[in-house]
Formats: sequence, structure tokens, C-alpha cells
Amino acid sequence: MKKKGYSSEEIIRKLRQAEVLLHSGKVMAEVCREIGISDATYYKWRKEYGGMRMDQAKRLKDLERENGRLRRVVADLTLDKLILQDVSTGKY
Repeated sequence: MKKKGYSSEEIIRKLRQAEVLLHSGKVMAEVCREIGISDATYYKWRKEYGGMRMDQAKRLKDLERENGRLRRVVADLTLDKLILQDVSTGKY
């Protein structure tokens, strides 16, 4: 079975759809089959995105992307600092 990467907007839309179906009286297995995901995926998504609005999900993804960029910058600067320290002490 091929995995499909869902955007955060699609995930929130599917979670809302699942909640509507659950409140209409369907059982979890039927709901998951209807929206095209597994039970485990539903619970994982609900844990991560439960109660979140679309704009909040977009902001979360933007912050995660920025956090990754900043981590790379810090790693690069730390490496540069260590190299300069080694050069200044005459080790290399």
C-alpha cells in the first residue's frame, strides 16, 4: 500500500470529517475506512492536530521549518567556531 503524505490542512479536514461521522453513530472502523486512513493514523493525527484550526496548523508548520533552519545555522556557526579555535591554538 502506497503511503500518501497529507498536508496539515488535509489532516484537519479529515479529522473534522471523522468527528462528524462518529457523532452520527458510526463506529471507528467504519469511519477510518470511509476517510481512507488506519485507526493508528487517526489516533496519531488526533493527538498531534486535535482541536487545532487551519491557521494554527499553518503557523505550526512554519515554526517547525524556521526551527530547523535555525538549528542548521547554529550547527554551522558552532563548527566554524571550533575550526577557528583549533587554528588559533596551532593544532592544525
